[in-house]
Amino acid sequence: MDKQELGAFLRSRRERLRPEDVGLPSGPRRRTPGLRREEAAVLAHISTEYYVRLEQGRAPRPSGEVLAGIAGALRLTDAETDHLHVLAGTAPTRARLHRRDVRPSILALLERLPRTAAFVTSAVFEVLAWNDLAAALMEDFAPLTPADRNLARRVFLGPRTDEAPLYGISDAAEFRHHAVRQLRTTLARYPTDPDVTGLVDELRDGSREFARLWERHDVHAAPMLTKTFRHPAVGEITVDCDTLALTERDQHLVLYSAPPGSPSAEALALLDVLGTEAGHYRQR
Repeated sequence: MDKQELGAFLRSRRERLRPEDVGLPSGPRRRTPGLRREEAAVLAHISTEYYVRLEQGRAPRPSGEVLAGIAGALRLTDAETDHLHVLAGTAPTRARLHRRDVRPSILALLERLPRTAAFVTSAVFEVLAWNDLAAALMEDFAPLTPADRNLARRVFLGPRTDEAPLYGISDAAEFRHHAVRQLRTTLARYPTDPDVTGLVDELRDGSREFARLWERHDVHAAPMLTKTFRHPAVGEITVDCDTLALTERDQHLVLYSAPPGSPSAEALALLDVLGTEAGHYRQR
């Protein structure tokens, strides 16, 4: 049970709610945003004293029934409820370290996918495996160190210009939000993994934007359905984004494809021929 993080998470979720969101009158004397602690406690069917101690990091581990009441009172999403259980220590225990080894069947699949840029990321956004088209669209990851293959590190600490954000993507801001949300849930699952804690500390110290987003305690990530790359060799390529969770290793298989016959499909086909010599972005 991570008492301090649990308390901070509860406080952040309580403060984002308005009284009218839960059927309470707002009243004229509210000096701070969000619900009052006593209101959250009533809605969760627990004592105000116990709820206050939870937010202050002084309470013992809450039961599943208490957590269910709090999740309902604070209108938590499914992802936020899962995160609540992880912080409270009532979720299934994971291994101490996140996994970086990719299943051989997934490695083989990467090479068999036609006209699709595909790669596998770890729980901390390290690119673990990729096919040739992904290398042509983004960059050749082979000569890079694991640290330089980390997309979260690159998007927050790498070079940033309006002309060339990370690989020329159109949704760099949305990806930064997504990365922060996923890293927060990853840290809750692997609180003693030095690679996880070290990355979060590095990003908090090195990026004001990351630190600002981190303090929001958001964990629910909206899916990214499309993405546009501005590639220096073939121009704009708009792709459909599909992300498949490889749950047993806490990894993700990311697929970028385009509708057959579209200009973007033709651009991907050209990249497939040109390969990594096409002049993709390099931001080392």
